[in-house]
Amino acid sequence: MKRPHILIVGGGYVGLYTALRLQERLSRGAATITVVDPQAHMTYQPFLPEAAAGSVEPRHVVVPLRRTLKHCRVVTGSVTSVDHAAKFATVLSYEGQPERIDYDVLVMAPGSVARTLPIPGLAEVGVGFKTIGEAIYLRNQVLSRLDVAASLTGDDPATDAQRRCALTFTFIGGGYAGIEALAELEDMARYACRRYYRNLDPGLMRWVLVEATGRILPEVGIEMGAYTVRQLVSRGMDVRLNTKVVSMVGGHVVLSDGEEYDCDTIVWTAGVKANPLLTHTDLPLDDKGRLVCTADLQVSGRPDAWGAGDCAAVPDLTAKEAGAMCGPSAQHAVRQARRLGDNIAEVLRGGTPSAYRHRYVGSVASLGLYKGVAQVYGIKLKGFPAWFMHRTYHMSRVPTFNRKVRVLADWTLAFLFRRDVISLGQLQHPREEFREAAR
Repeated sequence: MKRPHILIVGGGYVGLYTALRLQERLSRGAATITVVDPQAHMTYQPFLPEAAAGSVEPRHVVVPLRRTLKHCRVVTGSVTSVDHAAKFATVLSYEGQPERIDYDVLVMAPGSVARTLPIPGLAEVGVGFKTIGEAIYLRNQVLSRLDVAASLTGDDPATDAQRRCALTFTFIGGGYAGIEALAELEDMARYACRRYYRNLDPGLMRWVLVEATGRILPEVGIEMGAYTVRQLVSRGMDVRLNTKVVSMVGGHVVLSDGEEYDCDTIVWTAGVKANPLLTHTDLPLDDKGRLVCTADLQVSGRPDAWGAGDCAAVPDLTAKEAGAMCGPSAQHAVRQARRLGDNIAEVLRGGTPSAYRHRYVGSVASLGLYKGVAQVYGIKLKGFPAWFMHRTYHMSRVPTFNRKVRVLADWTLAFLFRRDVISLGQLQHPREEFREAAR
């Protein structure tokens, strides 16, 4: 009997955890599993702010797919289209060579991408915060701006304007990614100013958070969100609620409340949307571009097709509101992946899949070293207890024992020694010196 071929599109939370679950649930040789992703690793995104701030080594927040998925074929490439009626996907390798991959069972888990808006200048000067590359870039960018400001001499208006521009950092979006990135990087920069940039007054730095709605961190509730705003403001940050960015051409930021200023660092974290790859499939999508899935994580009306995570509209059976869908969070992605792996294994054995149910536990967020906010099972925490819970929770969730040990070692070393605040600016332009030498 021919072994069924399971194709998993995406190597993020859902892709990795589904493949791991299938390796556990299916006997060796029961199926062939292929995982396709543009990156050869899965990124544990909750640790990106700490990687950017230097609390965790960047390599330790990514999980190598080939090393972890020992019994799967891992293809590093981009799926460009899926024809489920004919059961094949087209994959484009780095070299630009298309490959056809036939399958029997499809798991769509390409995740999400940054949701951008047609704001003038955004594509040219903005940077997101979803990948390890972006985290490393922002760390180097912030520290290099401190270097620039510290190296400027003179008190003339032009020099002052250049210094203000270098020391202004704008974060757009008040969700988890934006708040944690803002808080961790500000904490690192303030530490660096006190320790190593003695001629720079930390008060010269300007950290701006722009949020289009009237609140931040809605996942932790109104009270904890308001507490977070007060904490950020007490640290000298400029929090703009009910405000939008009108333009950022050339780093000149124009806000809807009328303020304008120049800024060298602009971070865009204003939400995500389903991966556009889904529009190149014959699978049903909702009005937000997400896969239409049933509660047991099958794609509606498509036999042998499954979906989960940020790209899928999965009914939330625990919600009080009719028609509610599971939100795009790591909590749902990890738990859905495990249920998805179990369901696929059960169906391959001739059984019936089970519905995904998950009671929302709560949320935790880091606001810098030893600072945090949390609401878990209705219990509200702030300060050190919330920060400790944040680290404990994510330590338990980061994949593989190998990465848990490495992250714990990073935290231990950071506790024993001073924070490392070296800027590796050459990573931004690695061939620049060689090009100069070759002229």
